[in-house]
Amino acid sequence: MASDHQQPVLSSLGKVGHSSGEIDDVEEPLVSVEFKNSENFSARAAILPFLFPALGGLLYGYDIGATSCATISLQSATSSGISWYNLSSVEVGLVTSGSLYGALIGSVLAFSVADFLGRRRELILSAVMYLVGAIVTGIAPNFAILIIGRFISGTGIGLAMHAAPMYIAETSPSKIRGQLISLKEFFIVLGMVVGYSIGSLLVEVVAGWRYIYAANTPIAFVMGVGMWWLPSSPRWLLLCAIQRKGNMAELKEHAISCLYRLRGAVIREKASEEVDEILDELSFLGESEEATIGEIFQGKCLKALIIGAGLVLFQQITGQPSVLYYAPSIFQSAGFSAASDATRVSILLGLLKLFMTGAAVLVVDRLGRRPLLLGGVSGIVISLFLLGSYYLFLGHEPVVAVVALLLYVGSYQLSFGPIGWLMISEVFPLRLRGRGLSIAVLVNFGANALVTFAFSPLKELLGAGILFFIFGVIAILSLVFIFFIVPETKGLTLEEIEAKCL
Repeated sequence: MASDHQQPVLSSLGKVGHSSGEIDDVEEPLVSVEFKNSENFSARAAILPFLFPALGGLLYGYDIGATSCATISLQSATSSGISWYNLSSVEVGLVTSGSLYGALIGSVLAFSVADFLGRRRELILSAVMYLVGAIVTGIAPNFAILIIGRFISGTGIGLAMHAAPMYIAETSPSKIRGQLISLKEFFIVLGMVVGYSIGSLLVEVVAGWRYIYAANTPIAFVMGVGMWWLPSSPRWLLLCAIQRKGNMAELKEHAISCLYRLRGAVIREKASEEVDEILDELSFLGESEEATIGEIFQGKCLKALIIGAGLVLFQQITGQPSVLYYAPSIFQSAGFSAASDATRVSILLGLLKLFMTGAAVLVVDRLGRRPLLLGGVSGIVISLFLLGSYYLFLGHEPVVAVVALLLYVGSYQLSFGPIGWLMISEVFPLRLRGRGLSIAVLVNFGANALVTFAFSPLKELLGAGILFFIFGVIAILSLVFIFFIVPETKGLTLEEIEAKCL
């Protein structure tokens, strides 16, 4: 509860925000910055700066789940509600992957404008792109407009997947930062389950694909309004104050006042000390201008780039987009009616992913990042070799394939799924965090697109068994990479990660 002693501080907040020179992205609402040696953070401080950015992940997951059902509706002569339903395999592929290529565009855009816009504005722009993309897709009169809508939605995905982990990392208390960023992956999987569920209800409705794609507009609207209400990352504000020569004294006072307002249980000196720590991290900047592209490939940022980009690269090239491609045929071979109940099988896998992601969220700040990565990726290795063996030697034992598929999904959601996004949000130095993370996100979506595109021709050339063995060997290499390269960041502030791990 705020005391009377706090009121003068709060009343000065608006005045500071409106007199900040070039840094006009300053508002009165709450800001949360992690406290190095304090556990006295409120639930409000943890939840609100997390919830609205995490809706971007929910929308991303919804797009994945919804598309699997929308493409069925779109190609139906009886329920598509259109005359151009007879799509070629290339056209279906464009519908399915259109948002993925849009995400690549969003990642490139983030590299160019993210540090100028800031994390908050980038998330607002992402929400607008989600909203516009969903509307355009839902009302598309022809195939060309449909693809344009998918690209617009994908651009929102690219922006959200870049800005959300940064905003959450920079506004979360350090003791629960890992849980909150991992929980964003939980929101992605939750979005997939919601997409599968809504899709299964609407897949046989006339023009159901339109309603499936338009159903996420309320979430996009709430995300945009929520991010409009939330303030900017205080770390980004102080960085801008140095790089754009803003009024440092006023901005520092603004950050302290916001922290004091948010954390009434914490004395004002604690807030001042935390802001001073951030300024100490930035003190080496002096009068320097914004980071150049060349600096990203030097020193600490280069090491962070190797860690972050390496993790998200292995996340994709160990077969994650491809293993789930085989899920229906694997369940069908085991006696399930996957051909007629594809959406129900997808919901089953989604629920498993949700459960395992929830387990990772609960233990990530207790066990640490490295144990989950090493244990989970070991499970991925075993599952990939089991899948390869099934297709080459054990075709009469479908239970092996089912166990391998479930093991893969569970292991991925304990390791690469949440930890990949968590690590890339933690390891980059503040000055280069925006551009460094945009490269990592670009690598993620680029590798995803490459694996998705190359899987079918490689499967035809080599066979599924050999291909899964190749993925297994790559997974072993990723274990070596994690063991020797990836540091443990559990319990460290972002400043301590830069000082001790890079």
